[in-house]
Amino acid sequence: MSQRLKALCLMAFGIALMALPALAQEAGPAGELAKPRADLFKLSLIVGGAVISLAVIAGAFCQSRAICSACDGISRNPAGAPAIRGLLILGLVLIETLVIYALLITIIILMVQWGKYV
Repeated sequence: MSQRLKALCLMAFGIALMALPALAQEAGPAGELAKPRADLFKLSLIVGGAVISLAVIAGAFCQSRAICSACDGISRNPAGAPAIRGLLILGLVLIETLVIYALLITIIILMVQWGKYV
């Protein structure tokens, strides 16, 4: 098993382990379980957190790879630095826009669910 797959499995296990308290149900006054609405709200919190976490991780990884590749290209061809720099800035803007869209979707998920149950 490769190192990346091991790290990914460990991260998935950690996320699942951190989600357990949010999924726990409390007993009501007559020993009844919590309402299904509360479960949906808890699930939306977990999904919202997972969406933004994965988007930030993917965005940071892609930005680091783009910067690394641009630095390699400039070191190999210093005359092409202005063109490489311009494409690098455009690529970083597009990657960051994707992360901002994920943040917007997460905020929409959380606020819509929050309005229903509070």
